[in-house]
Amino acid sequence: MSKVIVLLLVVCSLPGFASQKRVKVKKHGSVDRAKVTEPAKVPLDPEAINNPATMDAVGPEAKGNAVVRAQILLDRFHFSPGEIDGRYGDNLRVAVRGFQNDKKLPASGVVDQATWQQLDADSSPVLVPYTISPDDVKGPFVKIPSDMQEKAKLDALGYESPEEGIGEKFHIDPDLLKDLNPGKNLGNAGEQIMVPNVQRSPSPVKAARVEVSKSQRTVIAYSPDEKILAQYPATIGSEHDPLPIGDWKITVVKMNPIFNYNPNLFWDAKPEDSKATIKPGPNNPVGLVWMGLSKEHYGIHGTPSPGTIGHTESHGCIRLTNWDAVELAGMVDVGTPAILKE
Repeated sequence: MSKVIVLLLVVCSLPGFASQKRVKVKKHGSVDRAKVTEPAKVPLDPEAINNPATMDAVGPEAKGNAVVRAQILLDRFHFSPGEIDGRYGDNLRVAVRGFQNDKKLPASGVVDQATWQQLDADSSPVLVPYTISPDDVKGPFVKIPSDMQEKAKLDALGYESPEEGIGEKFHIDPDLLKDLNPGKNLGNAGEQIMVPNVQRSPSPVKAARVEVSKSQRTVIAYSPDEKILAQYPATIGSEHDPLPIGDWKITVVKMNPIFNYNPNLFWDAKPEDSKATIKPGPNNPVGLVWMGLSKEHYGIHGTPSPGTIGHTESHGCIRLTNWDAVELAGMVDVGTPAILKE
């Protein structure tokens, strides 16, 4: 790893703290994972999710089949709803508004009949069968400690369970994946399950710029002709580490980065903490990719906890789900403008 990467990776750390509204916190591996306060279970029917006739309005308080269908279709259109969880929340509202604006529809944030017609232009099944592979279950799966000093003792920051890895592969909350496949053993190679069909078509062009909106909590990649290539929900800054508003550039794109923890750069570091090197992996504090900015110590990166995106604060950087960060990394180059705005 080059010296410049080491310098760039010292600031963005844990995904921050859950805000006081709309979320509760439960322990999930290396971080506190914020989840909406409603009960975990949602009614699911795979046939209804796959049925184009499922066109219920998707708005506040909605949950279940139509929400899952809308989330998967939006994901495929590159208007990411974040982690697919079967519930209407702010990430889904923002994704719907972005899609509606792109399609010249009234931007209500509600999936109405006109929006369904545009979404259903993609006629591929939204759920598909998947056979769990030996690679999905071989591990090693290790409980990720919350303490940075303990993290540094691990040889890699891999998944904690097959469910976590399969969930990330298909952009879905592992709990929802289980509910979608009752009676199935997600740790059993050869088991056939139903999963979201979230294969995205690659962008035909590179991004001309990336725009980060603090107020909308989005990262948007634009083409040279000003079309939206992709929109992602993001966790952006905090009162302690505000987003550095301004015009910057991407200076480095690093897959599977090492994370260099420096407690001197964190307002909430423990007094006894020392510098530590955290090995790569999906549960690394900056996830699977780091896109450093010309603003020193700041970047766009992944996360070990996709369920927190849009619901928590960060240490100044811009966090995306791992799958969204990896896709964005394929659209940008060193020198791509990154515009950070209110």
